[in-house]
Amino acid sequence: MKAGLFGCALALVAAFVPAAALADDPRDPTMRSAAAQARDRAIIKRMNQQQLAYVRERDARNRPTYRVTDADSETYANARADYAREMAAWRRAVAACNSGRWEYCDN
Repeated sequence: MKAGLFGCALALVAAFVPAAALADDPRDPTMRSAAAQARDRAIIKRMNQQQLAYVRERDARNRPTYRVTDADSETYANARADYAREMAAWRRAVAACNSGRWEYCDN
């Protein structure tokens, strides 16, 4: 029991303690030369460009599913108009009920 509790506590501590990021260590001896820094910048730029190309391709592939057609817009407008009519009728019924017309107090 104590070992399980200790394990859970250790896991929680490990989850909440931030790990030191060594990616941009200014004391890294391999990054002291200008050539190494330029090579690192070129690698990062290439990776960023590859990711941008991937995102643009993905968005272009998924774009047709994001489009709202005219039929969908019309359906939404009709549903919204129906909702507005029903709410107006309900508000009239509530006002009638509150004024003493008990036949409007059913629902």
